[in-house]
Amino acid sequence: MISSIHPISAFSDNYIWIATEEGSNKACVVDPGDAAPVLQYLEANNLSLSDIFITHHHPDHTGGIRELSAKYSPRVVGPQASNIHGITQPVREGDQIQLFEQNFSVIEVPGHTLDHIAFFCHDCSNDSPILFCGDTLFAAGCGRLFEGTAAMMFESLAKLTVLEPDTRVYCTHEYTMANLRFALQADPENQVLRDRILREQQKRDAGIPTLPSNVELELATNPFLRCVSPALIKSAEHQLGHNPDNEVEVFAALRSWKDNF
Repeated sequence: MISSIHPISAFSDNYIWIATEEGSNKACVVDPGDAAPVLQYLEANNLSLSDIFITHHHPDHTGGIRELSAKYSPRVVGPQASNIHGITQPVREGDQIQLFEQNFSVIEVPGHTLDHIAFFCHDCSNDSPILFCGDTLFAAGCGRLFEGTAAMMFESLAKLTVLEPDTRVYCTHEYTMANLRFALQADPENQVLRDRILREQQKRDAGIPTLPSNVELELATNPFLRCVSPALIKSAEHQLGHNPDNEVEVFAALRSWKDNF
């Protein structure tokens, strides 16, 4: 079973998540864009890399595969709908992956990229569920639409927000404060959001990651998950110049606004 999940900082704002197995020295990393900090962490903690999970093809999530594979020969699990060099076990929607005697379900979440997947563990040793979601769902935000459409990302996020409220959301960038600043512009009367900003800023001031988040908190404060909110419909209308026809149009207006915020 998984004993701990720890963030390894990479580049300017990436987190490479490393999960360790209870009672052994085995470890799994998620989206290792850079091998160097992973190697340093493994060696410092006397760990051996048994598995790599990959959510999508962007280089800041895949750049370390070759070097890590050369040293440890791990299983590399990643999206079937991709040509990522080094994947040894391609997976798609509904596949089950066992890691340290715990089962992860594969969820296809296109939008940020077309090949994007997430890994979800429902029964995590009597702890809250785990979601490794790459660049799809962020703390108080979501990924840019580099390859998919707004409708595609909206549906992908909907797959994640029906997970248990206490599901821990392990995304891969420390974008939280910037996302919260935008969220407050879009949803200024949200007191839960205002309270969150204070808590998260205290973490950053102390040098502590704001992650993981959880589904319940995201549903209460993430504007991209709140497209039925009157306040956010009003914000979308202001951006569009007309009343949005549906939730997807609200989402698209918010995403376009955030791109230029």
